[in-house]
Amino acid sequence: MLEARSVTIGVARRDLFRDLSLRLAPGKIMGLCGPSGSGKTTLGRVLAGLHPHRAGQILLDGLPIPRKGAHPVQYLAQAPLATMNPRWRVARVLAEAGCPEPDLVAAMSIDPDWLERFPHELSGGQLQRVSILRALTVRPRYLIADEITAPLDPISQARIWKALTDLAASHGIGILAISHDAALLGRIVTSGIEAIGARPA
Repeated sequence: MLEARSVTIGVARRDLFRDLSLRLAPGKIMGLCGPSGSGKTTLGRVLAGLHPHRAGQILLDGLPIPRKGAHPVQYLAQAPLATMNPRWRVARVLAEAGCPEPDLVAAMSIDPDWLERFPHELSGGQLQRVSILRALTVRPRYLIADEITAPLDPISQARIWKALTDLAASHGIGILAISHDAALLGRIVTSGIEAIGARPA
């Protein structure tokens, strides 16, 4: 279980949330919905250990998340190109995280031809698949998917979420799907939608 317990989250001197709590179970997909500027991304980054919180606890199975080794909660950004070295070919981008398992490569429909390209030579959907595979390579228990299909066409969007929902079920990976698109969340979530924006501090 991934849990935020009575967490206060802020940016600069401003608190975005006070005393916020949520729980995400393994293998479940939870939606987090809210307008731009409501703090969705910051909350996702806190859960993934990329942004500090001011009070409260982020727990994994009731214990603080270990600081050593690969983080068990991986963050997927809306713009994956910004998270990759533009001078590296895709094969090296993936190798940075380790050697991806063949079943994961197949699940994300990675074309071997992509491996010799540079990130900017891939389409948005292809690039997001590479980003997801890289995150899965470290065998995370949870994924924070932050508007990952927002800029994509409906077909690419559907294919990526089909792959992720299948992986959640087959590998027991919990997913927090962050989006302003309530209709999308309604199609993919399995454990409810948390709405934020009306409750920030």
